[in-house]
Amino acid sequence: MTKKVLLTGADGFLGNNIVRELLNRGYEIRAFIEPTRQPKTLEDLPNITFFRGDLLNPADVTHATEGCSLIIHAAANTTIVPARSEIIRRVNLDGTLNIIQAALQNEVERLVFIGTANTFSFGSKENPGHEGTPYSGAQYGLDYMDSKYEAYLALMKAVKEDKLPAVVVNPTFMLGPYDVKPSSGAMIVNLYQGKVPGYTNGGRNYIYVKDAACGVVNALEKGKVGESYILGNQNLSYKEAFTLIANTIGVPPPKIYFPAFVTKAFALILTFFAKLRGTLPNISFPMAQIACDEHYFTAAKAVREIDLPQTPLSIAIKESYEWLRDNGYLTKD
Repeated sequence: MTKKVLLTGADGFLGNNIVRELLNRGYEIRAFIEPTRQPKTLEDLPNITFFRGDLLNPADVTHATEGCSLIIHAAANTTIVPARSEIIRRVNLDGTLNIIQAALQNEVERLVFIGTANTFSFGSKENPGHEGTPYSGAQYGLDYMDSKYEAYLALMKAVKEDKLPAVVVNPTFMLGPYDVKPSSGAMIVNLYQGKVPGYTNGGRNYIYVKDAACGVVNALEKGKVGESYILGNQNLSYKEAFTLIANTIGVPPPKIYFPAFVTKAFALILTFFAKLRGTLPNISFPMAQIACDEHYFTAAKAVREIDLPQTPLSIAIKESYEWLRDNGYLTKD
């Protein structure tokens, strides 16, 4: 019997790739979509129906869950500018609480919650962050990180107290196709357009989005209830990442090194003038802080326990570039 999966955030970057991974494995999908969104990248796919509703409306979420034996909760508000916003907290925390209650009420077999690697402490390349390190993202003052962490705690509480059959996956920075916003793909767009003059001393962990989608579905099938799995691959400094991307897409890599104090001072100046104009800065101070830190993680647990693939990042970059090019995002303006 074909199992039906409720997937929130189906038309997002990761969601698009999860949809295709689920279809490849024979699942039937009910995609929970906001009423005003047009999921053009999903409309021609088989075995997918759309449920239009509001994640913040408990009745909508409960109704959407009826008849589904599995849930993947990928919907989230990932905004980091402005740093504080009530809607970010409501979507990420209250929306997750609604999913938890619907899963319990409808007695689903498994819920996979898409968290973020920033739920755990980041580390150095020599000592990367892992699933056992405590949350350290509060230092940035971002509702996105804080609300995702609070949602994670609420989920873990439901697992312990209500026997919620939930598994958590925590992706790092994803690259690949179907980045409709674009989100991470903006890095490739900006490098292609020559809008990245230099690099900071920070870095992060990267993963091919199709590998992350595979990890999500693997967690659905064989993840251990109550466990978390960081979905990542390679730790690269920004200099290393920008050079790899530039070489892959055929543009010159950035040459200028920006010390931390310059990066942070520049962000403060941008923020000051943005406030005078009543706008939001292109680079906020928390963004500058993050850019100067080493957000390195290990995905060893996910590789070992849920068979997370580790595709070379050059493939992820190439596919991201080709998808952005073919969909009109790469213009030399």
